[in-house]
Amino acid sequence: MSATPRAAGLLIACAVLGAALAMGLRQSFGLFLAPMTTTLGWSASGFALAIALQVLVNGVAQPICGQVADRIGGRRVIMAGAVFYALGIMGMALSTSLFWFTFFAGVVMGVAVSAAGMPVIIASLTRLLPPEMRGRAVGLGTAGSSFGQFLVVPLSQLGISVAGWQGALFLLAGAALLMVPLALPLNDKPAPPVAGEVEQTAGEALRLALRSPTFWCLFFGFFVCGLHVSFLAVHMPGFVASCMLPASVGAASIALIGLFNIAGSLAAGELSQRWRRRELLVLIYAGRGVLMTAFLLADKTTTNVLIFSALMGVLWLSTVPPTVALVARNFGTRWLATIFGLVFLGHQIGGFTGAYLGGLIFDLTGSYDLMWSLSIAAAAFAALVHLPVRDGPALALPAQAATKP
Repeated sequence: MSATPRAAGLLIACAVLGAALAMGLRQSFGLFLAPMTTTLGWSASGFALAIALQVLVNGVAQPICGQVADRIGGRRVIMAGAVFYALGIMGMALSTSLFWFTFFAGVVMGVAVSAAGMPVIIASLTRLLPPEMRGRAVGLGTAGSSFGQFLVVPLSQLGISVAGWQGALFLLAGAALLMVPLALPLNDKPAPPVAGEVEQTAGEALRLALRSPTFWCLFFGFFVCGLHVSFLAVHMPGFVASCMLPASVGAASIALIGLFNIAGSLAAGELSQRWRRRELLVLIYAGRGVLMTAFLLADKTTTNVLIFSALMGVLWLSTVPPTVALVARNFGTRWLATIFGLVFLGHQIGGFTGAYLGGLIFDLTGSYDLMWSLSIAAAAFAALVHLPVRDGPALALPAQAATKP
């Protein structure tokens, strides 16, 4: 059942804060690489492998957590995820070997991020709000994630400076538990079937989605989104260093991307309610391709890097609101967390590919130029692959059609 206007503000506020905290915590882990590897004598590649495993586990576990959320409601899944968050971070703090660190940072945190992350939060929020508010709410939730990255990461660095890396991890574990009360209003229950219609089972919904070309267009489009996001998040500081620019420019680049993504996500949420979502996604991916082409051809000065970062921030996660809206429009909201979780799996596979391929190409060629060219080609592919996406009413089950006179 949709929330009343009186309750909508509380729902959106709690969802935004929860998404901000979840994203901010997970984006802070890179700060611990240097102090932990130095203190414990671990290799940087060993630490990085644990975080890369987290991305893959997150992608695989997301549809499973979505399925559970669709059956019992998102609130309990998010609360359980918050507890896993705290346990995973505490395990990271107490690990004395790479094996246990990989288990807690990779496996436990991968499941935690799936249960208490943006897809489940946004799916719950979408079910609880009326259709005319969903695009704006998803935009706010996505912007909240970027705000968490912008706010929590510097606070985590401050915690490391004041309390050391282990003390900072304990503080982050405590902060993760704040997601438990924030999940309380997200009490989405499976909606009862409308009179005269046959209720979809999970299997029917999945079969319908997997047979739909629209699902696969959204899946492969989100793969490209993940490839772009991970390539830039992981390798932008290294690319800046390879251009002989100060390290502070690389850090400022990542910060600007997160800051301007707030505006981009909010704008995408509003536009998702006013424009056709299909055309909006085509424009976003085409815009990325044009922007990256211009940056690749331009002089690599501090000013150009910062301008590129700000503009790319506007397009960073602006794909999320129209993608969620298209999933809900095509396949309904009953199994939204499940189906969007499968689309999100494409994003995470793309994320792993972008992070790994960027490093491999640099190791083989000594330059990121080929990776930039591949990213531009991927943007063109993503723009084209969304053209056949269906942007009409939800698809009907054959059984439903058969029961109607």
